[in-house]
Amino acid sequence: MIQRSFARTASWLTLPCLLAAGLLAWYVTRVPATPFVNEQNVSFEPALVSRGEYVARLSDCVACHSLPDGKPFAGGLTMATPLGAIHATNVTPDPTTGIGNYSLADFDRAVRHGIAPGGRRLYPAMPYPSYAKLSDDDVRALYAFFMKGVQPAQQANIPSDIPWPLNMRWPIALWNGMYAATTPYATKDGQNPLWNRGAYIVQGPGHCGSCHTPRGLAFNEKALDEGGKPFLAGALLDGWYAPSLRNDHNTGLGRWSEAEIARFLKTGRNKHAVVYGSMTEAFNNSTQFMSDDDLAAVAHYLKSLPGDPQRDGAPWRYQAVSAGERLSSPGAHTYVTRCASCHGLDGRGQAEWMPPLAGATSALAKESASAINITLNGSQRIVAAGLPDAYRMPAFREHLSDQEIADVLSFVRSTWGNQGGAVDAQAVGKLRGHTDPASSSPIILHMR
Repeated sequence: MIQRSFARTASWLTLPCLLAAGLLAWYVTRVPATPFVNEQNVSFEPALVSRGEYVARLSDCVACHSLPDGKPFAGGLTMATPLGAIHATNVTPDPTTGIGNYSLADFDRAVRHGIAPGGRRLYPAMPYPSYAKLSDDDVRALYAFFMKGVQPAQQANIPSDIPWPLNMRWPIALWNGMYAATTPYATKDGQNPLWNRGAYIVQGPGHCGSCHTPRGLAFNEKALDEGGKPFLAGALLDGWYAPSLRNDHNTGLGRWSEAEIARFLKTGRNKHAVVYGSMTEAFNNSTQFMSDDDLAAVAHYLKSLPGDPQRDGAPWRYQAVSAGERLSSPGAHTYVTRCASCHGLDGRGQAEWMPPLAGATSALAKESASAINITLNGSQRIVAAGLPDAYRMPAFREHLSDQEIADVLSFVRSTWGNQGGAVDAQAVGKLRGHTDPASSSPIILHMR
């Protein structure tokens, strides 16, 4: 009797299980729709190729798909992930190792949906969750540029280091269904054209949220647009803290005007800060090439994002420090002897060339990674309008111990009204072991 009952139950469960398995197989192997599926005669007019080069600059494609000493877009960059290392691929029009055989539809599926020909899923280190918002016209222009504006390079792709079974890619389809955008950016009613253009660049080709939006347990961006409070609210990534791009008074852009934001993106500096860390490569290879109109649009959109005083804390106000206080601790002594010649005894820096530490985001954020990282490893060269910057933050990893760096950063993060808090020597030691000194060579990559 029990056996017959079990058999009946199993037979009733078999059909739903088979249907569920079939539905899952269909979902993870389906090919997404593309508006270019029947577009065979693709234009490669010079104006379209040039437009595609500009979109590639907006999208900072060169940053991941090129190496400073390699051929443009030939791939090879190693990217660490929690599962193992992956390597950027060759996206030159080479027909054997690159994308030379991609149709426009193939290209669109890879860029906006993360699916290569043959159904191979791309890891979301490729920011297709943001590129999904690219317009059809920009995708078409990008394709023209990569097919006719980039020199073919025969360079084999490097397999990922992610072990089996973690390297199975079909689960990415489920991740995409939950966390990736699926349609191009749609103009928001009630907003002016400048705002909408800025929103398009920030959310789509600029993929600013890839660094500046905090991630969830599934490594997903917690919000993809201004509809979510975490969007661009600051995030820890690869040993750097990408600060809030919202109107947070302390850790964001609350004290910056639209003109100051645009100037920072165009020249790499303003009276508040100088680009450093991962933002240096974004500036060297992307933002400085944006048109003034697009920079104004980005600034206008970012200034529309409200801050969160509950998260950000009381607004920073400068507090002067007496001469006696400046030498009252080991950290203060290190600052006076090692840092003050550039950043000033008052912490206010020197015009736009030496950034202030008084009120700096790295001295106000709870996360101390950026302050530790740049002190240990220095900064990369900023290359603005083709000219390398003469001023550069030196690396102190060979000159200061973990405790000395912790002391001086604790001083900076608790002086002049700064509220970031103390830094622990163990945190310095951890980053010392997992980071390398910044290159003294300019990191700027030519796209062709």
